[in-house]
Amino acid sequence: MHRNDESVETKLKRITEKARKDPDCRFTSLFHLMNKDFLWECFWQLKSCKASGIDQETKDTYAENLMENLDNLVERLHRMAYIPQPVLRVNIPKPGSDKMRPLGIPALEDKLVQTGLNKILQCIYEQDFIDDSYGFRPGRGCHDALRVLNQTIEGQGTEYI
Repeated sequence: MHRNDESVETKLKRITEKARKDPDCRFTSLFHLMNKDFLWECFWQLKSCKASGIDQETKDTYAENLMENLDNLVERLHRMAYIPQPVLRVNIPKPGSDKMRPLGIPALEDKLVQTGLNKILQCIYEQDFIDDSYGFRPGRGCHDALRVLNQTIEGQGTEYI
């Protein structure tokens, strides 16, 4: 199969493998991955129940003309005319407190672009992390870190933490 005919998933796997095998590799041109098929996949990964940003666009309303919206977004991205919207700032109550916590809500297209960029960058940077790193990584969380810490303390006679 010619490389231009590969699916984005296949291209991402090749990038992941290259990053794993060659830690000194510098990826200089990955923007071509932000195409309609890739953003379509990213769109369906967005959660429907999330608040809309400053543009009041919801996932349902964006989906009404999804293919046209994606064509327009890809065209703006590739001619460097895409400009993220301002983030909508709302204050939500902190649990167990009278204080409020500021929350930033990006516009739907910004969430979509962020999701795509996140997937591309994860393919590269996940290869650099050590296995004992848990913060903000896909499929890992604080409970995983606590479980490993507990196993280490109980099984290896730890002297300090």
